[in-house]
Amino acid sequence: MVIKVLLTIIFLAVMIGVGVYTRKQASSVDGFVLGGRAVGPWLTAFAYGTSYFSAVVFVGYAGQFGWRYGLSSTWIGIGNAVIGSLLAWLILGRRTKLMTQHIESRTMPDFFGTRFQDQGLRVTASVIAFVFLIPYTAGVYKGISTLFEMGFGIPYEYCVIIMAALTAVYVILGGYKATAMNDFIQGIIMLFGIVAVIAAVLASQGGLSAAVDKLAAIPADSVAGGSPANSVGGGSPTAGTGVFASLFGPDPWGLLGVVILTSLGTWGLPQMVGKFYSITDESAIRRGTVISTVFALIVAGGCYFLGGFGRLYDPVIAADGKIAFDSIVPAMLNTLPDILIALVVLLVLSASMSTLASLVLTSSSTMTLDLIYRDKKSLPGEVEEGSIDDIVAEKIERRKVVVMRVLIMFFIAISLLIALNPPTFIAQLMGISWGALAGAFLAPFMLGLYWRGVTTASVWACFIWGVGLTVVNMVIGNPINPINCGAIAMLGGFPVVWLTSLVTPKMQRSYVDRIFECYTPKL
Repeated sequence: MVIKVLLTIIFLAVMIGVGVYTRKQASSVDGFVLGGRAVGPWLTAFAYGTSYFSAVVFVGYAGQFGWRYGLSSTWIGIGNAVIGSLLAWLILGRRTKLMTQHIESRTMPDFFGTRFQDQGLRVTASVIAFVFLIPYTAGVYKGISTLFEMGFGIPYEYCVIIMAALTAVYVILGGYKATAMNDFIQGIIMLFGIVAVIAAVLASQGGLSAAVDKLAAIPADSVAGGSPANSVGGGSPTAGTGVFASLFGPDPWGLLGVVILTSLGTWGLPQMVGKFYSITDESAIRRGTVISTVFALIVAGGCYFLGGFGRLYDPVIAADGKIAFDSIVPAMLNTLPDILIALVVLLVLSASMSTLASLVLTSSSTMTLDLIYRDKKSLPGEVEEGSIDDIVAEKIERRKVVVMRVLIMFFIAISLLIALNPPTFIAQLMGISWGALAGAFLAPFMLGLYWRGVTTASVWACFIWGVGLTVVNMVIGNPINPINCGAIAMLGGFPVVWLTSLVTPKMQRSYVDRIFECYTPKL
């Protein structure tokens, strides 16, 4: 216990120290939200990866889907690395950097308002982002607190409150630069931690071959306390033995839905896409692509590979007789030596605090810049009307930063209320959040970077589609499980935008041409 407490105190002291160190760079809006658009490839790649993978993945998803699909759940981690990291950086990275810098966009809602020349889109997108990032944040709190309760014996409620307070301190002090620097430190801990934990768990089962043999001997229908169909993944398992050690597991289609949601979903999440806004230049994007992909392959692939052995441990049965999926990974780790448990706590603490910092910063910035202060901007080549002097502009900038810091506390408070009385499974929280956000934002954002023919009406249609499908499904009792519903919302957004753009009025050609000037090489 002394070792665990000491390591945790040192870790938290470093996080807060980074916030103090970077506080001077967070005095302006660009500095607080984007790190001055001058963050290097290593910091950006690690910020992307650590924001991607949190306690939601390590505790919630790895436990639930490892139990559900066995070793085939490793495909989720591979999908996260290839689709969620590699392809996201290749397809979105450069174009997002160039266009958002060209139109002086600081947030995703700001992008929608300027790119499609409709401030109503900007306001609506900021509300969607704020509302649906809250359940995701609550899921992160629940995941990290579950593991802390196991490692330290501290009641869940106290864990949630302590983590929220500490995250707020260093984000409020240093903004995005503090978050990025801490993400780099936390990412290194995650890389070493996941490798050490996998090695220890396999050793406790007699090695990799012995663990796989034990897993292969488990029949698909032998589920203590309830059927895998009770999980968010849904579907009916295939009977027989060996399926949990097979290539595609007992439910390949259900597995595919999880891969789509957790991999493609990052392309439409404001806190993920925002990392491309702040990177220094195109050469940094190329290096960041490689770094981010390798990071995701090790961390995500390792998490789901580890979770695939969850059936070798006795599950915790909840009061309703079903398996408490969020307790599977903590139960696996509870058998490890104390020093490794301390490392696991730091691993999950690192993953979760980085994600929390990204979420609260994104939410506060969108509310401040897209709802409270909606600056009227001019594109390059246009004349600004009624410009203000530098002194007044500087005062307004400082006021915006103050408002963002206040909203960070407000966002954390709301998330805490949900986290203190959360739904049964972490995966439900993440499925609802990612389904609504990526369902609404992914298609219009990606197509808006590439296709001049996207219309304003098509963006409205996709907002209605993504949020409407998720909310209606939730209200009527989730007849489509949240994971599959989220995947449908994301993929369905593309035909919604395309078809609506074909039959609705086009945007002014000269305006769209000025937007796309950023991709024309300059002599």
